[in-house]
Amino acid sequence: MSDIPVKEIGELMDELASKVPHLLREIMAAFYSVEAATNIGAAVGAFYKKLLDSGISQEDAMRMTQDYLNTFKDVAKFQGNFEQKGKDS
Repeated sequence: MSDIPVKEIGELMDELASKVPHLLREIMAAFYSVEAATNIGAAVGAFYKKLLDSGISQEDAMRMTQDYLNTFKDVAKFQGNFEQKGKDS
């Protein structure tokens, strides 16, 4: 049985913990910029239109589009939870 490199794993985890919050902040900043909002708006409009063009009812298309938008909210929630856990450590 081989030895588990506990020290190296610990160092790797420390390195990840120091870099991941910064990376997530940058990702979120990209989501919430004016350019990102413009792109998201265009994407959502195209998504909704494509659903309608595919024969999806307006009601179902609206629900699916709202679900699509909620993925952005979920990413923001994940990032906030991750950063809070890092502060609690």
